[in-house]
Amino acid sequence: MSEDWAAVAKAINERMKELGWQQQELAARSHVSSAIVREIQRNTVNRKRSPRTLESLSVALGWHPRHLEAVLRGERPPARKELTEQDLSGRLDALEHRLDGITEQLATVIRLLKASRSSEDR
Repeated sequence: MSEDWAAVAKAINERMKELGWQQQELAARSHVSSAIVREIQRNTVNRKRSPRTLESLSVALGWHPRHLEAVLRGERPPARKELTEQDLSGRLDALEHRLDGITEQLATVIRLLKASRSSEDR
């Protein structure tokens, strides 16, 4: 099966133009690093990417989670309304993973605040 990363780059760039987004905005909304977004946009580094990377970019761009995967394979991208139970399960897993990360960051901030208050009380 051949992969058409140039088609993926074209799809992303066209959609970003439609939305009026810059690279940084797509990176922030998709939680994909700017370096990886740049590599994919410019089609400069051809390497195996995590399916979650293309899924995150697709969702951030307002497409079906498997949109860019279909473009990569030269297939017709599914319509947004064609979400399946498996797609929803995958999205829930991704959200749960992000929530775990946020929870850890919040716990760190709370610990730092408590330590700061404790040192001020001395």
